[in-house]
Amino acid sequence: MAIGGAFVEGPAGYSGRVTSFVVLSCIVAGSGGILFGYDLGISGGVTSMESFLKKFFPDVYHQMHGDKAAAVSNYCRFDSELLTVFTSSLYVAGLVATLFASSVTTRYGRRASILIGGSVFIAGSAFGGAAVNVYMLLVNRILLGIGLGFTNQVLPTCMSVTTCLIIS
Repeated sequence: MAIGGAFVEGPAGYSGRVTSFVVLSCIVAGSGGILFGYDLGISGGVTSMESFLKKFFPDVYHQMHGDKAAAVSNYCRFDSELLTVFTSSLYVAGLVATLFASSVTTRYGRRASILIGGSVFIAGSAFGGAAVNVYMLLVNRILLGIGLGFTNQVLPTCMSVTTCLIIS
C-alpha cells in the first residue's frame, strides 16, 4: 500500500517537491486499480440479481425459479453459454487490447494510451446504460475490456514514472 505525505522541509539530500503535477499523476495512476476492481466486482454482483437475469437472461431466471431449482446447487445454477460469454468477454477483450496497447504506448506515449482507455471506458459505460438486449451488453463488456486492457497496460508505467518524479 502506498503512503504519501508532504515535507515542509525535506530530508538531507532531498531536493524534490510534491507538486500539483505529482499529486495529479498519483491520482491518475491510482484510478487504474480502482477501475480494475470495480469492473471485476460489478459483473459478479449483477449476474446474481433477479431483475437483471429476468430482463437479459430469462432462461437462467426460469432455471432458478423452476420446479428443479431446489435440486440445483448454486455452483451449477447459471448454466448458460450466453451468460458465460457475457462474463468472459471483458477479460478476453482486455487481453487482446493489452497486446495492442503496448504498441500504442510505444508509438504515441502514455498519455495517448490513457486517453484511449478512458474514452473506451466512457463509451462502454454509455452502451451499458442504454442496453436493451443482451447483444448491447456484450458490446458494453467488450468496450469495457478494451478500456481495461489499455489502462492496465499503461498505468504501471505511469506509477513507476510518478515514483521517479517523487524521488528525484
